[in-house]
Amino acid sequence: MDVLAGRKSERRPIWFMRQAGRYLPEYRKVREQAGSFLDLCYAPELAADVTLQPLRRYDLDAAIIFADILVVPHAMGNGLSFVEGEGPKLETVRSSFDLARLKPGLNSTQFESVAQSVARVRRDLDASISLIGFCGAPWTVASYMVEGGSSNRELARRVAYEGEDWFKELIARLVENSIDYLCLQIEAGADVVQIFDSWAGELPGALLSEYCIAPLREIVAGVRARFPGVPIIVFAKGAGYRHGEVYAGTACQAIGVEAECSLEFLQSILPADAVIQGNLDPVLLLCSEEIVRRETLKLVSTIPRKRHIFNLGHGIKQQTNPDILTTIIETIRGFDRG
Repeated sequence: MDVLAGRKSERRPIWFMRQAGRYLPEYRKVREQAGSFLDLCYAPELAADVTLQPLRRYDLDAAIIFADILVVPHAMGNGLSFVEGEGPKLETVRSSFDLARLKPGLNSTQFESVAQSVARVRRDLDASISLIGFCGAPWTVASYMVEGGSSNRELARRVAYEGEDWFKELIARLVENSIDYLCLQIEAGADVVQIFDSWAGELPGALLSEYCIAPLREIVAGVRARFPGVPIIVFAKGAGYRHGEVYAGTACQAIGVEAECSLEFLQSILPADAVIQGNLDPVLLLCSEEIVRRETLKLVSTIPRKRHIFNLGHGIKQQTNPDILTTIIETIRGFDRG
């Protein structure tokens, strides 16, 4: 919170995307108990427990609520399930007829369940640890809805190029519902919120401006109108050299970046006080301790802690050894003390 507010921080803040997840044996036990992935997302007691698991293991500065980026379309009445080994399956939205079946997500059981999870975590979380709420960005969520699940997103990009009214309306509805969802999480106790645009980098030229930056700007403005003091992190993965446009266009407090984008370059194109989150390569965590330590030191030596939130360039991989996170955290703490 200090770094996001531009105040002097005692240490460099650390958290990891997907820090609560399948690489942890304790998570896998709770997952079996829940039955299905969605059942776990919507069971506040279990979701809160999973959210807190990494904090019991590691010296982290933030917890991120355990949920999924597809909660918003599910709450809007779009059918959703998860198939083991395949990922999400959704009812497709490919016309104004399909759009007509969607409803507002506010007051849905999905939104309420996640809000209850947030409240439970905030109650049990040490006051010095920040709690992050989140949502998926409209373009990324819409791509899943158009494709009907995980894919190469070629159909979704084609639809974006065609720019039909129904697709623009879908984006607009996702903006409205995302604002309500993030605000509900803040009301329940989230200190910070992050918007994940996981497929932003696949939008070329004007499409990135229209379907990534513009909707993100609307969400940031909508949340800020209700909660002006709550910091917002935008993660437009893959935006590369256009992260400067994303930062300026959304007026967020911090920008998350992928592993492929150099922190030196980002510091050269962003204002001197812009906060950057990232961006260690998740694949690196599968390497030896020596290599992980070396690359972690390289990263943190390129950016001052006053403008940096340490994280990965994407989520922790399932096959990651949990002990390697301790190596990373201890390396960073030692560097900052030195």
